[in-house]
Amino acid sequence: MALEMKVPSPGESITEVEIAEWLVEDGDYVEKDQAIAEVDSDKATLELPAEASGIITLKAEEGDAVAVGEVVCLIDTEAEKPGGGDDKKESKDKKEDSEEDSKDESSDKKEKEDKDKADSKTEEPSKSSTPSQKQDSYAKGSPSPAAKKILDEKGIDKKDVEGSGKDGRITKEDAVQAKASMGSPGKGKRGESKKKMSMLRRKVASRLVSVKNDTAMLTTFNEVDMQPIFNLRKKYKEEFKEKHGVSLGFMSFFTLAVVRALEQYPGVNSMIDGDHQVTFDYQDISIAVSGPKGLMVPVIRNAENLSFRGVEDEVKRLALKARDGKITVDEMTGGTFTITNGGVFGSMLSTPIINPPQSAILGMHNIVERPVAIDGHVEIRPIMYVALSYDHRIIDGKESVGFLVAIKEAIENPEELLMDNDVKRALEL
Repeated sequence: MALEMKVPSPGESITEVEIAEWLVEDGDYVEKDQAIAEVDSDKATLELPAEASGIITLKAEEGDAVAVGEVVCLIDTEAEKPGGGDDKKESKDKKEDSEEDSKDESSDKKEKEDKDKADSKTEEPSKSSTPSQKQDSYAKGSPSPAAKKILDEKGIDKKDVEGSGKDGRITKEDAVQAKASMGSPGKGKRGESKKKMSMLRRKVASRLVSVKNDTAMLTTFNEVDMQPIFNLRKKYKEEFKEKHGVSLGFMSFFTLAVVRALEQYPGVNSMIDGDHQVTFDYQDISIAVSGPKGLMVPVIRNAENLSFRGVEDEVKRLALKARDGKITVDEMTGGTFTITNGGVFGSMLSTPIINPPQSAILGMHNIVERPVAIDGHVEIRPIMYVALSYDHRIIDGKESVGFLVAIKEAIENPEELLMDNDVKRALEL
């Protein structure tokens, strides 16, 4: 019996996927629930598991776009699993070993004969080479001792110098006049490769272009003194990790600071729907993470209800699923505000692009020790630049600047504004 495997629906509104990679070959025996292919939608890359055990026949090629519900392969469920593989392999291995032994003996014998011939030739002085011939052979394209010294001092390869002496010999004058290559066109590699972008990458590209064209995007910047966060993490991170099994990172502080700022400036937690502005009374925070297929943006649902531990648990869970390619479309759908951290890659400052249909995104960056004025004195502090890109059609300058200042205040005074002056209770220690 041949079972027809059809493309399942990855999520609402998705009508088509693309075969990114077949993980099996035509005619292979597959086990039930074995991953047989990776398929790209415009939102995520998903694994396609076998619905039964049997011999598989592929009905689509890599790169093909197939509709949801279309047959992509057949599985012959009555086919028996191939047997005797181990015996055949052992026999084959023995045969190969025997052939290798025979080759080694033949090779050793030939090597000995060649060595004897070489020894015989060495004992007899060559009568065909004269001293002048040897000198001419040495001279071709070679520098004189003085020229070689000059070239070595200049760091110039003799192959880059055209000799003017006899038989092309490089003279001292040639070496003096030689100049090091300044990168003039040569015979270096000039290859190129071309491959089709995945459906996910094409969709991301299209969305990014539409953001630039369809929104009035502006970016405002500020700087944050990370010293208070450093102090808290240094004091409590070991105890936090020992009790909860996750690290106390920067993301939980920034996520909760965003939740607080969105409550103060609800206009930032909104989006445009036609002629209407939709404002949300909950905070679903999208976290940009790097996955094997590119940037993915899973969502932390109802972040306003989460503690530091809750945020760190969700960040870890979603990041691992994205890294392993197991993130689902539902886990990346929605979101009312996005946080992206370019600092993990070394970015000092950037203008993040809004994640549509959202209206704002917070960009975190690397932390660098900088001299700052504190109470009239210059001190060295760990400083992070932060950026808020926003859609000026519904978010005014007053709201955007106020929002970013609220983030700065919460990060620089976390015990009071994020922990209600009870650190151990906030960290559940």
